[in-house]
Amino acid sequence: MLIVLDTNVIVAALRSRDGASFQILNAIINNRVEFALSVPLLLEYEAVLKRPETLLAASLKTSDMDTILNMLCARGQPKKLHYLWRPQLKDDQDEMVLELAVNAGADAIVTFNHNDFLPAATKFDMPIIMPSKYYQYLKENKI
Repeated sequence: MLIVLDTNVIVAALRSRDGASFQILNAIINNRVEFALSVPLLLEYEAVLKRPETLLAASLKTSDMDTILNMLCARGQPKKLHYLWRPQLKDDQDEMVLELAVNAGADAIVTFNHNDFLPAATKFDMPIIMPSKYYQYLKENKI
C-alpha cells in the first residue's frame, strides 16, 4: 500500500513515542512502509520540522532533523508532479499532498486533518485515513 504522509503525522511522531504516528515512522525507518515523496512535500517537511517550536517539542536539534529528513529521502519513493489541479483545497500545503497522492497513484493519504481534504479527495477517489487506522492496517497485515 503506497501512502502519502501529511506533515502533521511526522510532527506527531516526533513529539510522542506513544501514538500510531510514531509506530508508522518506525515502520518507515525499518523499510516496511511504502510512501511517496515529492520535492515540494520534502521542503514542507523540512520547514515545519526545523521550526523552533517543533524542535523544542520534540527535544531535538536541527542536526537531528537533518538525519530524519535524510532517512525519509532514502526510504521514500520520489515522484514528479506532472499535473496540477489547483485549486482544489483551501490550504496550499494540503494541495501539494493531494497532488502527490494523485500523481503517485497512492492508495491513501495519512493525516489527522481528514476534513481539510474533502470534498476534493472524493473527486479523485483518494482515501483519507487517520494514523491510528493506518497503524491498525499495518498490525493486521503484519507489516
